[in-house]
This record gives sequence, C-alpha cells and structure tokens, in this order.
Amino acid sequence: MRLHPDKLSRQLKQGLEPIYVLTGDEPLLIQEAADAIRGQARDKGFTERELFNAEARFDWQQVLTEANSLSLFADKKILELRIPSGKPGREGGQFFQDYCNNINADNLLLVILPKVDKASQNTKWFKALDSHGAIVQVWPVSAAQMPQWIKHRLDQAGIHANHQAIEVLAERVEGNLLAAIQEIEKLKLLAPEGEIDSETMSSVVTDSARFNVFTMVDRILDGDSVGAIRTLRGLRDEGTEPTAILWALTRELRILIKASEQAANGESIDSALRKLRVWDKHQPLVRKALRRTRPAQLTMLLRQAGGVDRAVKGMRDALPWDELTSMVLSMSGANPIHPSNLRLALRE
Repeated sequence: MRLHPDKLSRQLKQGLEPIYVLTGDEPLLIQEAADAIRGQARDKGFTERELFNAEARFDWQQVLTEANSLSLFADKKILELRIPSGKPGREGGQFFQDYCNNINADNLLLVILPKVDKASQNTKWFKALDSHGAIVQVWPVSAAQMPQWIKHRLDQAGIHANHQAIEVLAERVEGNLLAAIQEIEKLKLLAPEGEIDSETMSSVVTDSARFNVFTMVDRILDGDSVGAIRTLRGLRDEGTEPTAILWALTRELRILIKASEQAANGESIDSALRKLRVWDKHQPLVRKALRRTRPAQLTMLLRQAGGVDRAVKGMRDALPWDELTSMVLSMSGANPIHPSNLRLALRE
C-alpha cells in the first residue's frame, strides 16, 4: 500500500500496519514519519525496540532470530531496520519475502531506506513489502514549495508571519528543512507578539547557508550563478582571504582542462575523472560544467585567474573581489557584462 506522508497521521490513528517502509532523501521528514510510527506503536503496546543497520556483510539471520524470539520484558516489539545503501542484496531480499510470508502480529517492522529507484521497486522483496504493509515515499521540498511548507510549520507553531517574512526565512535556510525548524523554534522564544514582518524575521533568524569555498565551487559547476555569487559575498563578509577562493577556482579549472584534454584524446570522461581523483559525488557537477564550457573558454579563465592573482599581490591595478566576481560569473556560465549580472555583482 502506497501512503502519502500527509496521510500517515490519519492512517496511524485508524490502525497500525504490520510493516512500514520509509523511503526518501529528506532526513527531517523521514525522522518525523519514523517518530510518528514509533509513538503510535508504543501506545499500542510495542514497548520494545530493536535497531539494525544493514551495511556491508550484514547478518540477516540476526533479524530473523529477533523476529521469532519471545521477549522477557515486553509483549510486542518494533524491529527497525535501516539500509543506507537502499539495496538489501540477495539475502536481504529473501529475508523480506520470508518475513512477509510469516508475519508475527507481535512485531512491527519499520524499514528506512534512501530514495528507492524504479528497478528496486520492481523487485520481489519490495513488492512483498508493498503488499503486506505501507510504503511511505518522502519527496524533497522544492524551492517553489518551500514558502508554503514554512507557512504550514509556522501555523503549527502558532506563529503569524506575513508573506515577505516567510520569503526571508525561505531564502536564509536555502532548502535546509532542519535549519528551518530550528529557526522556527527560535522564533517561538524570541519573536514579539503579533504578526512578524520581514524586518523582524531578518533580525531574529541567522543565515543558515554554509558560506564556504566548496559550496561556491559546487554552485559554479552546477551553473547556479546567483547562488555562487551569494556564497562569494558571504565568504567576503566573513573575512575569507581572496587567495583561498582563487586557489579553489584555479584548482577546479585545472581539473576541467585536464579532463577536457583527455576526452579530446579519446578517453572517456568517467575514466578521466577517476584518474584525476574527482570524488564520485562531485563527478556529476564536473560533467555538467564540461558540457557547458569549451576548452578555449577554460584556458582563458585560467589566464584570468593569473590576472586576479597579480591583483591580489598588488602587481596589477584592479580590485580582487570585483575580479573574482567576474570570474565566478564566467565559470558558472553567465555573461558577467550582462546588465542583470552587473546588478547581481554589485548588490550588497
């Protein structure tokens, strides 16, 4: 049975399913759903909880043993099984099928997975869980949905905020739901009576975006010029030295140039990135940047980095932060002399 997260609370009040599967990549929403299931289960007499982390070389027999064992301290128990990879493997898949064929009413199985792909949803083990329990698929909150999500949470907390204030909070937390919840908790303590406006919101909440060089580089590779410039301004305001930023940009440019050269010589991008020791999680962003830029552009940007270096050292009459802004815009695929980008670069 597929169950939307918003319908979980109502379903729990109607009666517990023997199996719940929580899947998704939004930790806060997964945590809240798991807490709701555990709380309702405790109220129904499931007072014992056994937690298993199914990682490499996990012994599935221990879960089966626990499922079939009698407790000396409680009549019912929760078997909570976390699978970080989302793939239980052959033995795990067989365990789920066997468990579903012989469900013990004194056990509640809670399975927590990251986002499950289409291939896994078509496996026998996933279909068995779907047939005998509830699958709760948690979707991330998009940027467009974030203000409404924040408004709902503020309403739940009894806090009244106008549209502009909600927009301020949404911008500050940048999609980080946990940060949003923390700020709402802070508002419950610090916010004045009455409706909160944008000025009050700005004074109470902190900027939860991580202003660090690596975040900026990721946004550049992703083609997010607005986010990259915002992070660059944050780094400047925090007192980061221009040389640290220039080092990161230059390093990334050299990787892009070498990967581009190796690809031009007939080597696959995957092989080139492995040889350059680019992290797996970082590779999709590098591929995206390679698709967006030409070798001649990368070479020109590297020369531009040399000019910024001379400006930082006082060997060239130029403002380092202005030069870095232009460089960040160019690397992220934006035209730095376009009127909208000039306004973006100059905005404080």
